[in-house]
Amino acid sequence: MLQSLFRRVRRNLFSRLDRYIIFKFLGTYFFSILLIISIAVVFDFSENSDKFTMNHAPWSGLMQYYLNFVPFYANLFSALFVFIAVIFFTSKLADNSEIIAMMSTGMSIGRLLRPYMLASAVIAIMSFELGTEIIPKGSIKRLEFEMRYKSRKKPQVAEHVQMQVEPGVIAYIDHFDGQQKSGYQFSLDHIEGKQLVSHLTAQRIQYDTLADERFHWKLYQVRIRTLRGLHEHIETRYEMDSMILMEPQDFLMTKNHQQTLTNSELLEYVDKQRMRGSGNVKVYQVEYHKRFADPFAAFILSSIGLFMSFRKRKGGMGGSLGIGLALSATYIMFQTIASSFAINSNWPPIIAAWLPNIVFTIIAVYLYRKARR
Repeated sequence: MLQSLFRRVRRNLFSRLDRYIIFKFLGTYFFSILLIISIAVVFDFSENSDKFTMNHAPWSGLMQYYLNFVPFYANLFSALFVFIAVIFFTSKLADNSEIIAMMSTGMSIGRLLRPYMLASAVIAIMSFELGTEIIPKGSIKRLEFEMRYKSRKKPQVAEHVQMQVEPGVIAYIDHFDGQQKSGYQFSLDHIEGKQLVSHLTAQRIQYDTLADERFHWKLYQVRIRTLRGLHEHIETRYEMDSMILMEPQDFLMTKNHQQTLTNSELLEYVDKQRMRGSGNVKVYQVEYHKRFADPFAAFILSSIGLFMSFRKRKGGMGGSLGIGLALSATYIMFQTIASSFAINSNWPPIIAAWLPNIVFTIIAVYLYRKARR
């Protein structure tokens, strides 16, 4: 009895028509990704081949770079690929009068939308997994390769850096050399309440890369001033070891650093930067919320694509495809503008991440009502 019930439910959820449309949707989607990203790889390699040769990029590193390049840009432009796939194969179904045959059986536009939503769910889950776990790990090697063999602009020096490394503990470095992992004119202030308790200065500070523990630093020409009420104690040392909750990458912020962090690491980084008193965390907050908002674009844009192309047109799919490309480009541009407003103004990051989806959902609802009529 349970088996017959399961078969009945499965038959209702996945009819032959549903499987046919899902297969067409996903097949066209992955084919368009393969085609466009392959062209992008060829163009990128031909444009940067001189740099790779001049900077002696190894073939193994080059292969690994493009293995990380493909999923990053495929996921970045997933909305564009969804729109192209839906409009292309739906227009083809309409031109072959297949949708007319479906509607003649009494099928509503809402019923026709179901397999599109099921296929969009597959794309959304895949996009979320890629964007939150797989791509950030690959982006570390991708960005490192780009900085080393393409742009060669990896930051090596930081000037006048001040941060709160622990509650009430303020560190300052006048100059930090990333290549040597050493800083000069270092100070560490410990404040309790509103009172300065101790003030440490060092002529030079060196990150100990050989130590087993993180945050291990060696300080040279150290002067420690301890304050207890009206009493003051001064101690000097030539060299000392210390555990300070900071690392070299805290001073040398690389471009697109947010792309290399998983969701949990993004939240941890934002909390750490807030504790240190840094206000430049909006780019990380926008990245975090975008990773949840972007997968929903598959549902919204596939709906718009269906409503635009399910009718048979005299001019064929050319007009629908042109409008679809324009709308998908507008969506991507809208995402970029909203993110810029959030980073450079007082927009809440969650609003900036979800605003394109909200606007295009309104467009989808309008087109749905028009399609029903």
